[in-house]
Amino acid sequence: MPPVDTGGEPLNHRIARPRKERGYTQTELAERIGIIQALVSDYERGKLRLSAEMAIRFATALEVTTDELLRSNGSKPLRRKPSRRVLRRMERIQELPPRKQYFVLKALDALLSSPAK
Repeated sequence: MPPVDTGGEPLNHRIARPRKERGYTQTELAERIGIIQALVSDYERGKLRLSAEMAIRFATALEVTTDELLRSNGSKPLRRKPSRRVLRRMERIQELPPRKQYFVLKALDALLSSPAK
């Protein structure tokens, strides 16, 4: 039987990439999984082999399917969701009085409508 084609992206990258896309630190991901940060680091560096149970835990914590985690095509990003960093900022904006929210959103709109450099 031929080996499974994973698109050339190593498994450790398929763990680290969605963690970074979601804006989680290794410590935050470890807390979500119920392990220590050093183990997340070891998985991301390819020092530990991923068991079936740990694949399920990582997939659940990263809000992806085990298939997306284990068989990524290497180029397509996983289901994109706002990072925790962005969500935390959005929550802080929502706590502002309406007038300040208006000015923050106007400034963001202006930045987002200008050409990227």
